[in-house]
Amino acid sequence: MNIILLSGGSGKRLWPLSNDIRSKQFIKIFKDEVGNYESMLQRVYRQIRTIDDGAAVTVATSKTQVSAIRNQLGDSVGISVEPCRRDTFPAIALATFYLHDVLGISAEEAVVVCPVDPYVSDEYFVALKELGHLAVQGDAKLVLMGVEPTYPSEKYGYIIPETKDEISKVQTFKEKPNAEIAAEYIEQGALWNGGVFAYQLKYVLQKAHELLDFTDYYDLYAKYETLEKISFDYAVVEQEKNIKVKRFNGSWKDLGTWNTLTEAMEEQAIGQAIMNEQCQNLHVLNELDVPVLCMGLKD
Repeated sequence: MNIILLSGGSGKRLWPLSNDIRSKQFIKIFKDEVGNYESMLQRVYRQIRTIDDGAAVTVATSKTQVSAIRNQLGDSVGISVEPCRRDTFPAIALATFYLHDVLGISAEEAVVVCPVDPYVSDEYFVALKELGHLAVQGDAKLVLMGVEPTYPSEKYGYIIPETKDEISKVQTFKEKPNAEIAAEYIEQGALWNGGVFAYQLKYVLQKAHELLDFTDYYDLYAKYETLEKISFDYAVVEQEKNIKVKRFNGSWKDLGTWNTLTEAMEEQAIGQAIMNEQCQNLHVLNELDVPVLCMGLKD
């Protein structure tokens, strides 16, 4: 299985915990199976290895994050370095050409692209393998993961499948709606767009050449700073007619907000912190109405 983990963002919605200097995916706030602290990146990578120890993992990231990735994952993981941030379509195109032109992976092979920061059970990565198998079959140009919605969220885009089968052709996509419209989408059988794509390399190799002016990976890298900032959803997914979606109804959280992050954490404080009865009436002072995470530092 070939996997591209998208890790270019800085998670500024979690400021000041996460910022350009210290991105959320590298902060060790979760515990592994033996009680050691691990980051989002380490957790996802460990889960991938649990399901498929032979998976070829490549992290698509900005050059400012390379040292952090090497420090946490070592040298066994591939890294597709973005010279600057240009959103997900340029990042995925560059990573795809990196796999093909630099690593020599066949254009007939499938790759699964997913975010680096989902908080999920291991069955999520079993589903990723199934997406890769579906992409190899070639019945659809793209295969997406659609997450079964638990409430009418305004934070996610929606995928409306043609049928209620586990695997279905996609009828249409809907951008992030308000709660009332989201509820209508869910009544129609809509799924949350989890930001996961599977395809044969040749599909994005061709799409990139159609939409961008370059010759190969090295030329694309050299011209990267001149590329338009555009998401993979807008540039590719919404233009493609031959797409399938696989339903995923397992545990899934997008840790992009303080609420979802603190819900996933096992502890209220990390490090040396003091919590007692003197800590009261904090809600009155918390004008933003967000959870407060306490991280202590050792002397």
